[in-house]
Amino acid sequence: MPIKKSSIKDMKRIKVRTEKNRAERSRLRTLKKDVVTATSKEEAATKLSAAVSALDKAAKRNIIHHKKAARLKSRLAKKVNALS
Repeated sequence: MPIKKSSIKDMKRIKVRTEKNRAERSRLRTLKKDVVTATSKEEAATKLSAAVSALDKAAKRNIIHHKKAARLKSRLAKKVNALS
């Protein structure tokens, strides 16, 4: 355990940040799953739009790597285009 006061405060900040990031990553997984499980192409397209926006924001805030966001967006778009 840290002894210095600043280190103790830092531990608290890290804990809060970790919880927020964990929740955001969980939300991203849910959005991704919603796109994949969509039944119609129109429904999938609207859900893809929400997922792409969330992925871009997460990449901007360094929750996920920007290249991972690009890869996921590409794969999701491929799945939506494959629907008919």
